[in-house]
Amino acid sequence: MINILCIIFFPLLFLGLIHRVKAIMVGRKGKSIWQNQRDFLKLLQKDEVLSVNATIISRIAPVLSLAATITAALFVPFLSARGVLSFQGDFIFMIYLLTLSKGIMALAAMDSGSSFQGMGTSRELSFTSFLEPAFFLIIAALIISVGSGSLSSIFALQNLLSGGIWNAFASLFIAIALYIILLVESCRVPFDDPTTHLELTMIHEVMVLDYSGFSLAVIHYTSALKMFIYASLISHLIIPAGGSFLWYLLILAVVYIFTGVLESLIARFRMNRNLELVLVPLSIALLTLTVLLAINMGVW
Repeated sequence: MINILCIIFFPLLFLGLIHRVKAIMVGRKGKSIWQNQRDFLKLLQKDEVLSVNATIISRIAPVLSLAATITAALFVPFLSARGVLSFQGDFIFMIYLLTLSKGIMALAAMDSGSSFQGMGTSRELSFTSFLEPAFFLIIAALIISVGSGSLSSIFALQNLLSGGIWNAFASLFIAIALYIILLVESCRVPFDDPTTHLELTMIHEVMVLDYSGFSLAVIHYTSALKMFIYASLISHLIIPAGGSFLWYLLILAVVYIFTGVLESLIARFRMNRNLELVLVPLSIALLTLTVLLAINMGVW
């Protein structure tokens, strides 16, 4: 039950920390951390306007994407030691659910027949093509380290405090890789800018350009939930899953605050630089996997 409450209330709340930090960094008062919840409820009450060329795909895609993301979140340990659902190899199911969520929105973006949205979709999926194998390699490294194939048990056993220099090495570098994946999947700076209105630089925002009202509210919540999933996994690499409630919330807050500071200090990079950066999680995952394999085989 406590994990379900986290899924419902925390994604938009912690996202408000980023907006608050960015406002403070430029000397403004900024909006309340509760503003995202108010905007979400307001959008739920508004009417929708869709392209005359849109089919039923555009109408059902946001809800299907949300359903896939929520199902993936059920496998993630948040405040409790285990996810709502758990079984051996569940990380494969979770990864493909998140990929399905993005694939549904990519299909919806191209449904209206707009070449502009097709351009944004192509950019978004080019990033995903590198991130998915990186995530698999990250999980493979963690399984080698802890000897378990369930997402809940992996993140309960693998963390900076679990002892051993190589465990700390693996946890630290995998946390860095997951943070880069978080920035890409959440469309944050330097890979994307959720507030941009420049046509040639828009990526994720292009894909949802035709949406309004209820569907737009669902899309914003889905994006916030994806970010919350990755932030929680990073948190559990520092403390054990199901550990101290206050430490978990503190590390989550640090992840979101750091993201706000990062977005205030740097601008988004050029597209060719972004593709280079997307390869970093893949490289880190390969390095960590190689080191852990060498240790397990007695090479080191």
